[in-house]
Amino acid sequence: MTTDRRGALRAAALLALAGPLAAACSADDRAARATPGQKPAEHKTSGTTPAPGPRRFPGLPAQIEHGPRTKRQVALTFHGQGDPATARRLLAQAEEADARVTVLAVGTWLDRHPGMARRILDGGHELGNHTLRHLDINLMSEAEAYAEITGCADRLRRLTGSIGTWFRPSRTQTATPLVQRLARKAGYPHVLSYDTDSLDFTSPGAQAVVRNVTGPVRGGSVVSLHFGYADTVAALPAVLEELARRDLSAVTTTELLTS
Repeated sequence: MTTDRRGALRAAALLALAGPLAAACSADDRAARATPGQKPAEHKTSGTTPAPGPRRFPGLPAQIEHGPRTKRQVALTFHGQGDPATARRLLAQAEEADARVTVLAVGTWLDRHPGMARRILDGGHELGNHTLRHLDINLMSEAEAYAEITGCADRLRRLTGSIGTWFRPSRTQTATPLVQRLARKAGYPHVLSYDTDSLDFTSPGAQAVVRNVTGPVRGGSVVSLHFGYADTVAALPAVLEELARRDLSAVTTTELLTS
């Protein structure tokens, strides 16, 4: 075989190998560049089963603010958006302390960072819905509010196989009766509120975040925290240490409410 012939065959082989690789890279790039309103590319991990979905808890109200006060457990819940590096750090801090958390993700955040859905679930945490665009859902029309709930639910389903375990309304601690009804229609039997607010989104400093959580928190509390804030990263180890000192373990919201 001539040198020219061997070179042509090697070039053809390289092109054949490059085609699938280029297609895979393009799919990842499209997912990273997804914009609000666009369907994100599906990211599925082979061998994974669908993530847990919502559960109905008989006897509990449509809007849940806390769990049983007799339990030596609390639920740390994070509003999911912001810098994914900050989110990964907070998840790692929780895992180092053997804590599990609940993340309520914003749909457009999942569009931009689809890999975070699996990262949350693979860490043993649970994942839920915090609307599509994180606007004031209580001020929206019925159609707009329902689109916010289902828009995020659709993204969760494509990424994880379920609509997530919980729905939390955006820019409000409590949902109106209308939003509660729309959440049930979308498949969420309960709306998840909270009884302890860290106020970390106001960037008050790490020590203030620690005080805001550890002051009022008690058995059964549901705590509101956020991804995307440096104060939260700085405060979480101290929060977890104080919970442990009080013999309070941090569990997912579903675990907190399960007998």
